Amino acid sequence: MITFPNCKINLGLNILRKREDNFHDLKTIFFPIPFTDVLEVIHTSGAFHFQTSGLSIANNENNLCLKAYELLKNDFPTLPAITMHLHKAIPMGAGLGGGSADAAFTLKLLIDKFNLSVTEEMLSNYALQLGSDCPFFLINRPCFAEGRGEKLTPINIDLKGYKLLLVNPGIHINTASAFSKINPHLPSKHIKDIIAQPIDTWKNKLVNDFEGPVFSEYPQVKEIKENLYKQEAVYASMSGSGSTVYGLFKDDVANNLKDKFRDYFQKLIQL
Repeated sequence: MITFPNCKINLGLNILRKREDNFHDLKTIFFPIPFTDVLEVIHTSGAFHFQTSGLSIANNENNLCLKAYELLKNDFPTLPAITMHLHKAIPMGAGLGGGSADAAFTLKLLIDKFNLSVTEEMLSNYALQLGSDCPFFLINRPCFAEGRGEKLTPINIDLKGYKLLLVNPGIHINTASAFSKINPHLPSKHIKDIIAQPIDTWKNKLVNDFEGPVFSEYPQVKEIKENLYKQEAVYASMSGSGSTVYGLFKDDVANNLKDKFRDYFQKLIQL
């Protein structure tokens, strides 16, 4: 059984306050994009086996796909041994939520394949145990997110007719470290109000609070964003805690973009 976990970008990201549980309250819009990993699960009579291909994964033992399997196995001891193969195409530590998507899709795949009696509430709880943005990938449509990122409200955003260029410089950003450098604050304008305006008005209003500390430590990430605007991006931003930067382009200016960023990992996507 095969599934294709997709990633996401953040449209705006405001960090409001640090909570007593050491998480942060935030506001953002998660927007799913059709750029995927590949996940396959095969029922086996032997021992559990996990293998990967594609982009190199530093530590398979801590992979969220494994943790998703173990989480279900704790509550469903009869869950059989499997061979799980993950082909990584989405960069890691990149602000795209690829690991969270893999985990959420693992939960859904195992539940469907082995007919586990899991309610929607249970599934959301499992996902939240694996990561704050994992519940989003259960919905997998544009959502306004609050709390840790788990309070989700579907929202209508139409980006049809635009091309999205993802540019990743190969820098792995540690999310916990990035949060430690943030000065939480209340934004002057609500993300939902900004996003309701034409895209060409977003440039100086729709802000990712992680850009300040990440750009300060890694100037090359800031340079990518500046170059996207030089190439006539209608809007450009870092996604999540970085280091991926994306640009939204009108179709008629997108044709030669990949040559402009050939020194980086990149993906051009029709929305």
